[in-house]
Parts: sequence; C-alpha cells; structure tokens
Amino acid sequence: MATTTTSISTSPPGGAAVTTTPFSSIDLDVIRTGILSRLDGTNLASLSCVSTELHRHATSHDLWSTINTDTWPSTNAPGIRHVIDSFPNGPFSFFSQSFPILHHSSDGGYTCDRGAAVDDPLRPSRLQRVVSAVDISYRGKNILSRVQETETVTKWFRCSPFRIDLLEPKDTVSTPIRKNAADEDTCRDLYGEMTLSWIMIDPAGKQAVNLSSFKPVAVSHHWWNEEVVVRFATIVPSGSKADGGQAMCCIEVTCAGNSAGVGGGDDEADQGRAGGLEEGLHVREVSMRVENVNGAHLSGEQSLLTLERAFGGKRVNREGKGEEMRRRRRRYEEFLEMRTESKERRLRNERRQDWLCIGFGLSIFVACFILLV
Repeated sequence: MATTTTSISTSPPGGAAVTTTPFSSIDLDVIRTGILSRLDGTNLASLSCVSTELHRHATSHDLWSTINTDTWPSTNAPGIRHVIDSFPNGPFSFFSQSFPILHHSSDGGYTCDRGAAVDDPLRPSRLQRVVSAVDISYRGKNILSRVQETETVTKWFRCSPFRIDLLEPKDTVSTPIRKNAADEDTCRDLYGEMTLSWIMIDPAGKQAVNLSSFKPVAVSHHWWNEEVVVRFATIVPSGSKADGGQAMCCIEVTCAGNSAGVGGGDDEADQGRAGGLEEGLHVREVSMRVENVNGAHLSGEQSLLTLERAFGGKRVNREGKGEEMRRRRRRYEEFLEMRTESKERRLRNERRQDWLCIGFGLSIFVACFILLV
C-alpha cells in the first residue's frame, strides 16, 4: 500500500478561506471514539483502504472485536473469541469472511478464491471440528444467540445424516414475537421481519463462512401441531455431478405458541384465542442440514466436503440487500424446481423399468405356454 498523507479541509460560512488540517494532527482518542467507532463494518473496511495512516487506525483489534460483537452477539462468548483471535488478522479477518455472502456465478456454480480442494469428491474431509455461531433477530432486535461446537472425527458422525441442533429437545426460547389469530399474518410477519446468521467456523484452517440467506426463503404453518417453520437456505456446490453439482444448506427455525398465552394461564390463553388476541411465540428448534437436489440428506462426510467448498467460495458484499435477497430466493425456487424435475425423471425411469419387467414376464409366460402346447 502506497504511503499517502490524509488531511481534512474545512471552510467557514462565507467560503472566503479554506483551512486544511493534517489528519495526523488530530488527537488519537478523537479519531477512535469520535469517528471510527461510529462506523459500521462495511464503511470502516472501506475507510481502511484510503491511506496507510487510516489503515493502521481502522484495523485496530479492539475496534473490530466491538464491531463483531455488535453484529453477531454470539461472538462475545469466551471460547469463540479465542478462535477469532487466532485468525491471521484477528477480528478483521473474521468479519471480512463472515459478513459477505457467498457469490453464485451465472453458470450455476460457485467460484473459489481460497484454494479449496474441490476436484476430488471421494477424498475424506480434513475438517475435524467446526464451530457454529448463530444469531437470530426479529425487527432488528436479537432474540437468540448460541455457539455450538461439533466434533466431526467419529465414524458415527461421518456416516450418519448431517444435522446440527442448537437446542435440546425440551429447551425453548421466549421471544417478543406475537402469533396473530390469522396464521397468514404471522407467516407474513416472520417472512419480512426475522433475520438469521449462521457462521460456520473452521478453527484449524482459520476460516469462516456465513451459510444463511439472512432473510427467510420460505415460511410455513403446520396446522396439525400449530408450529410455524421459518426456513433459511443457501445453495452451495456439492462437487458431485450425479446430483447436479449443487446442494442446499437448509436452516430451519421452528416456533410454537406459548401454551400459557401471553400473560396468564390456560383459561386466559383460550379467551385470548377466542377473542382474536395475539399469542406469544417461542423458539422450539433451530437446526441445519445439507440436502442434495434429490431431497436426500447428505451424510456427515459428504456435508463436510460441501462445507469445505463453501469455505473456499468467493464472497460479495451485501450491497443492494433487497436485490440480493430476491436473487437468493429465486435460486432457492430454481433448486426446488430441479428437485421436482429430478423426482419426475426418477418416476419415469421406474415406470419404464416396471413395463420392461412386465413385458419380460409376459414373454416368458407366452414362450412356456407355446412349448407346453
């Protein structure tokens, strides 16, 4: 980076004179507390590219630790702070890898820029431990933050379907979300107001990637158990040509109504529902799995190889969030269409095989009948 001198120009109301103040003459505390601490991560990263002097101030360890904590409260856990500090440039590197989103190229795949090995889908995964940092927000306020560490070296894990659960079966998390008497209104509210970040961290490789679509791609209401399932999904390369070379990281948040209602016992809850009043929702389940285009859940080994490719995927900034979210939802719908086409193709092949078997059986029957006659 070339060395440049940064200055600040000020002009009095009349515009008669211009005063130029060298940036280096400004007190360091004023720079950190009055300027840099007021910027978000994206603007601060851009500012660090202006000059060598600004880069030195804008890449402060404490400054980026605060930004990471403000952006993802889960990163404030002591165990994960130690992992983040081990990254090449500490919290700054972690943010640069976790904040951008995976870029899907126009040819249906992901480009790689981090040297990930994607040419041998049969090799065993090198990932021995992964850490999930998950944050869920509703209307801009955090409602759940968890850190989950997953050991991946056991044979049982590698051969079983891949799934990470953040909550124990009987654990629930209360939220300020209200369930209206009209289920469509609840689904519409969650579709527009809930956000989720699922950062997958490779401590050994000092890599991180955000596998969430940030906003939901689908929200469904299950009438049989009164649960609302909010789905986030990102399409990632699978490395297998048999399934179209694509897989889906599917994250689901299951919410259910509070059996005690908003503020009382069962009688009050029944009265509230009868009167059309809102009922409180709580988070019952948060999980992630990886599916191929046929709808099958990938095993631990296959999912880890898919995650390696995601770690090496090219990232793009979150500029134009609305357009990017529409693009991600469109990619999700295209993936579902591919799944439907794959299912129909399998059914056609099975019907064709059934007819061949029937024809073969009839031909044998006719041949035996002719021989007997």
